[in-house]
Amino acid sequence: MRDVLDLGELHAEVTRKAIKHVHLSVLPPAGKVRVAAPQSMELDTLRLFVISKLAWIRSQQRKLQNQERETPREFLNKESHYLWGKRYLLEISFADAAPAVSLTPRKLQLQVRPGSAPARCEEVLDAWYRQQVRDVVPALLAKWEPLLGVKAARVFVQRMKTKWGSCTPESGYIRLNTDLAKKPPECLEYIVVHELVHLLEPTHNERFASIMAMYLPQWQHLRRQLNSLPVRHEDWSY
Repeated sequence: MRDVLDLGELHAEVTRKAIKHVHLSVLPPAGKVRVAAPQSMELDTLRLFVISKLAWIRSQQRKLQNQERETPREFLNKESHYLWGKRYLLEISFADAAPAVSLTPRKLQLQVRPGSAPARCEEVLDAWYRQQVRDVVPALLAKWEPLLGVKAARVFVQRMKTKWGSCTPESGYIRLNTDLAKKPPECLEYIVVHELVHLLEPTHNERFASIMAMYLPQWQHLRRQLNSLPVRHEDWSY
């Protein structure tokens, strides 16, 4: 069952979960507010919490509404696609063989079976992007887990509409957005460190910021860089 906090012009959807801490999210494209709360927390307590975060919520909503978005991908030859921040031109070929993706210095070559629809091209390319992230993550974990003194139980790479990454401290699970493969490599590293730090501090409080600053001094610059880049065009239905 979901509750809704009515704060005048602002409405926050509340979902009860088996968690210890409150998680506040501002979702694209228009800045819908969602609160994940412990099952036992009173609604009035949540109301005060959201009110205390109103300035942050408004700031996040402005960023989302102003953020540049990619045009819809049509999967046509010479369409622009990106890997690790570098632009490639799409080149589609057809063969009666397993789908494949390869790179040249300027082209992203996508091979699919004859008659494949754009949705199938997107599916193949998404799987390839997911694997690019999976291939890089082990080295980042090997670097950062010992430095931070933490260990992720599992890392999932998946398509995510509303976040670049997430962490569930109770389980030790970390999730990373497939689209990070399209951004500069330092953006993925920032998100990996960000989520690992949540194993030490679940919230975005002063302790979280101080740990980030200690281990990744440029983290705020990287956050601004990532959030200034165009995000995937989505059909934002809830």
